[in-house]
Amino acid sequence: MSWVRSIGARAFIAGMALAGSACYVLAFSHWQSSDPVKFVCYLIVAVLVSSLKVTLPGIDATLSVNFLFTLLGILELGLPETLLIVLACTLGQAFLGTRKQQVKLVHFVFNWSQLTFSSAVAYGAYKFVVIHVLHAPGPLALLVAAVTHFGCNTAAMSTIIGLTEDKRIAKVWTENHLWLIPYYMVGAAAAGLVHFLNGHIGWQSSLLVLPPIYLMYRSYRLYLGKLETEKQHAEQVSRLHLRTIEALALAIEAKDETTGEHLQRVRVYAMELANELGLTEDEKEALQAASVLHDIGKLAVPEHIISKPGKLTPEEFEKMKIHPVVGAEILEQVDFPYPVVPIVRAHHEKWDGSGYPLGLAGEQIPIGARILTAVDCLDALASDRQYRKALPLDEAMAKVASEAGVSFDPKVVAILQRRYIELEKLATEQPMQAPPKLSTDIKVKRGAAPDAGFAESVEEHRADTPAGDTVSRMARAKQAASEIAAFKQSAGASMLLEDVFALLSIRLKQLVPFDSMAVYGLQDDTLTPKFVSGENFRLFSSLRIPLGEGLSGWVAQNHKAILNGNPSVEPGYLNDPTKYSTLRSALAVPIEKESRVIAVLALYRAGQDAFIPDDLRLLETLVSALGDVFHSDAPKAFSAFAK
Repeated sequence: MSWVRSIGARAFIAGMALAGSACYVLAFSHWQSSDPVKFVCYLIVAVLVSSLKVTLPGIDATLSVNFLFTLLGILELGLPETLLIVLACTLGQAFLGTRKQQVKLVHFVFNWSQLTFSSAVAYGAYKFVVIHVLHAPGPLALLVAAVTHFGCNTAAMSTIIGLTEDKRIAKVWTENHLWLIPYYMVGAAAAGLVHFLNGHIGWQSSLLVLPPIYLMYRSYRLYLGKLETEKQHAEQVSRLHLRTIEALALAIEAKDETTGEHLQRVRVYAMELANELGLTEDEKEALQAASVLHDIGKLAVPEHIISKPGKLTPEEFEKMKIHPVVGAEILEQVDFPYPVVPIVRAHHEKWDGSGYPLGLAGEQIPIGARILTAVDCLDALASDRQYRKALPLDEAMAKVASEAGVSFDPKVVAILQRRYIELEKLATEQPMQAPPKLSTDIKVKRGAAPDAGFAESVEEHRADTPAGDTVSRMARAKQAASEIAAFKQSAGASMLLEDVFALLSIRLKQLVPFDSMAVYGLQDDTLTPKFVSGENFRLFSSLRIPLGEGLSGWVAQNHKAILNGNPSVEPGYLNDPTKYSTLRSALAVPIEKESRVIAVLALYRAGQDAFIPDDLRLLETLVSALGDVFHSDAPKAFSAFAK
């Protein structure tokens, strides 16, 4: 650990060193030794076993069996001799068997001083109980000495760890040292047994304690090794979940490139609020995952809605509102060991119950979701978006504060309002991790063609179309459009739209060979045939194509033409097994009015891939040139298209 990272840590080490020195001065001012040979034997044995130490799980610290000889010193020797044993054990623990790294002076000073202080206080507690409480030695006095030594020693270790690693001291003690009480009790029992044997068969019996000490050391070493293995396994599982989270977050990043920095900042804000609100470890783990993954449901939202540079329409907002539900359904498949899914599902709920998707209110909303929704809103307001510039942080915070008790938990907002400047600084100082760049812009060289074949994207000519005739065909298409428009104008209101399409069919067949032609009008999200000519007349006339389905439905929904599509994908086209069609190719273009698709014009041919790019350009040119005809409100038949 980094021992001297803070002024508080340095001051604490200095204080412990002064306390340890004072204990030595006090002890050696009254030096006495009733049995120097016994003292020397204890000293030698203590030094020999002091190198038997184990590493404590979770922290950078070790535990030695020399505590047993500290208790023996308290029971049978004076304070000066006990402190000399402590010093010898500290030296042995620091230098015997140490090969991996050089022992730093500050480490040794702290270990020596806190062990000296703990031993002196334990010695004083033992003598107090013997003289003033029991009026004789006894197991209770030994127990008091062991507990006192444990308390002083672990308190000092927890304090220095807390100061240097910026952790709560009480939490460090509870998680890393409280479980050592049984070890101290076993040590006290062993010391009591040796003391009992000394009283009956002489102090040389203390040499017999070496085998049980070694067995105790080995058992604890094996126990801690098992703990370390379990800890490593838990960390591997945790890293696996973290990698899963990062991979899913990368999927969000691939869909919406503006979310990466936003997600990381939200995570920093959320975790700081979670610490202050005292969430459990599982709740914090869940919040950390949800802060990264809460928008994963946007993968199911059309990209043009996510990236729209303006306010959403009611219809678009309905699409957007599915993302908490879809996100929760996606994450349910991951089987997280902590409750991520409820937070993701509820991160658009509002304190007053007006949110979505479930309309939860108040404390019905998971605490993680209440934290996430507030910090998510604050960072969104303070960040640039497609539809507005970022607000100054103070203004963003004021807007969030104005929604306390309406959209957000007042308790969460109060903490956020008190700490937002500090949290902003902390988020700014966090190193931004650049996600791996996805290969979305590379060109894959292998692969001849997709299984369904290509939509033609190069200049090709059919056998029935002379090479180099492209310009001529375009000119003829514009001439045909002019003739149709002129004919319609001369006919006036007496010419119905069906007549326009009939004339178009005749002239178009001279330019683009086809076997069937259909015009589907769009109304109430359904395409219905308004004009059909050629083969399979009855079959096409019976179709009812939902928007977005089939070939023509896709053209209408996406405002894009399609070349050499498969006619059989039209809903209802070949549902009846008694019906059969030889048509294998389709060319379809949208007819638009004021950027809204009102109809689809489709041509069909029997051959596979029978249309070429020239045909598509010609058809689009013709439809565009006939704009005034198609967009006129005069013909009653056309009015049905425009509704």
